[in-house]
Amino acid sequence: MDNLAILIPCYNEEKTIRKVILDCKNVTQGIPNTNIYVYDNNSTDRTVEFATEEGAIVRHEYVQGKGNVIRRMFREVDARCYIMLDGDDTYPAEEIPEMLNYIQNQGYDMVVGDRLSSSYFEENKRPFHGIGNKMVRRSINTFFKTDIQDIMTGYRAFSYQFVKSYPVLSKGFEIETEMSIFVTVENLAVKNHIIEYRDRPLGSTSKLNTFSDGFKVLGLIFTLYRNYRPFRFFGYLSLALVLLAALFFIPYVWIPFRTTGQVSHFPTLIVCGFCVLAGIISFYSGLVLDALQRKERREFEMRLINANNKLKQLK
Repeated sequence: MDNLAILIPCYNEEKTIRKVILDCKNVTQGIPNTNIYVYDNNSTDRTVEFATEEGAIVRHEYVQGKGNVIRRMFREVDARCYIMLDGDDTYPAEEIPEMLNYIQNQGYDMVVGDRLSSSYFEENKRPFHGIGNKMVRRSINTFFKTDIQDIMTGYRAFSYQFVKSYPVLSKGFEIETEMSIFVTVENLAVKNHIIEYRDRPLGSTSKLNTFSDGFKVLGLIFTLYRNYRPFRFFGYLSLALVLLAALFFIPYVWIPFRTTGQVSHFPTLIVCGFCVLAGIISFYSGLVLDALQRKERREFEMRLINANNKLKQLK
């Protein structure tokens, strides 16, 4: 079992992977039992060759997508602490010892490398990426009542308990958003750690598609809000349906009926009735799903306890 595992998911990063590995080696020289893992995701350039030459442990994930790579990394690597960073040389390896300290000595489950509070908006040359990051951060902090400052950063540290109890569901770049929401919902300890961000070097291109991946992230936020906050989600939906029914029922059905004693808009009455029924069903669906979600949280606590017991045995 490693003391520290540095995880680098890679796809066509031949221009930067050597430097990233060397930087990680330099800052972890005094940290015993540290290994650097490069997980290649079907690169067509010399990423694997260069990573092997620099002494990294190279493994492969053949199903495309960053989420798929992280799923395999979390399954295969056992360590007391994990540091994950991209292979594009945009994150400073110098922050690794401090992020390790937060996990090992201060008991945090996740440390978030916060780019947005430092140099990201000056260094980043893709303006829509900055807008998207702000939108995602505000959405999640509003819906889930959290204070994570950089939702989509790829520079993070994890505890053993988090890695071995976290179910990876996302396949692509929305994985960082999923992790940020998960750690908040499960009430785990999160630390925002401000880092300096630098843009990709000349010739290195981002694999993130601003619009398609951005819409996936927004769709994921909607889905996870429904899954993790079912009573609120279906409660709001129920309220909206009942208010919609009342909006049409009162002026078009109720007021004419009080005046003439006759129902003059039967189709409106029928639609309003269906809206009210749908609202009632939605409300009780939220109650049932909320009970199931509470059960899932209890099961997650048991997974955390089991992971902690296994870590003690490995020590």
